[in-house]
Amino acid sequence: MSRRQLSAQMRRKRLGAGLTIEKAAETLEWSMTKVSNIETGRSKKPAVTDIRLLLDVYGVDDDRERETILNLTRQSRQRGWWNRYDDVLTGAYTSLEAGATSLRSYEPLYIPGLLQTAEYATAVCQATLIRDPDDVQRTVEARMKRQEILIGEEPPELWAIIDEHALQLLRATPGLFSAQIQQLIEVAEAPNSVTVQVLPVSAGLHAGMGGPFAILDYGEPSEAIVFLESDTDGLYLDQPKEIERYRRIFDRLLAKALDPDDVPGYLRNLTA
Repeated sequence: MSRRQLSAQMRRKRLGAGLTIEKAAETLEWSMTKVSNIETGRSKKPAVTDIRLLLDVYGVDDDRERETILNLTRQSRQRGWWNRYDDVLTGAYTSLEAGATSLRSYEPLYIPGLLQTAEYATAVCQATLIRDPDDVQRTVEARMKRQEILIGEEPPELWAIIDEHALQLLRATPGLFSAQIQQLIEVAEAPNSVTVQVLPVSAGLHAGMGGPFAILDYGEPSEAIVFLESDTDGLYLDQPKEIERYRRIFDRLLAKALDPDDVPGYLRNLTA
């Protein structure tokens, strides 16, 4: 995510200076590909010295602004905790999630990963054909590690809509049901940054029938991402029209879902 933010910053600075990629490259006697790779995030470990030279070319002379961008460059070169689990974590979603300021998700069949108990996460692994005990253990460890963003100093705002079908599937496994429902109740009632809603079956046909998705925001509207989940990784959308469409879908789901204040009572009734 740091690399993505850095790329957006450097593109804005170049455009603000009125320069083309060709002109910036020519000034530094670089290839156009090198400048382009920095702006698209293809440079996995951009050099601080290179970014400093580009800032000079773009006329960025405010010390605080320069240091902010250079710190972002240093962060983009660091390995996140998720790299230790790259054998079981596919794709970039976990790193993108870790840097988000706001997460909005719709799940038709699963309890969202950030709200799962370890026992439920284990059962999901096994049900989705992850059978090797070591792989299951590491996948669950990584999922529990992901949840730490909700108890950090600056937790993201999480708004999760869970389809009632996911709860019905869970109810078919009594050994998992009570503990997972209790965790959802505790999260829904706690004074935290999490909002939980349930989309009842009685809502009928709805805008989210295309499948699960998450909208990730990072403070700047231009940096938002929509993630469409699949079994192996997923699809990442970042075009404004695509993002706006999923914002409308999420708003429609909000309108059909139970009021957040009613969710704890609804969940308690399930265990009665």
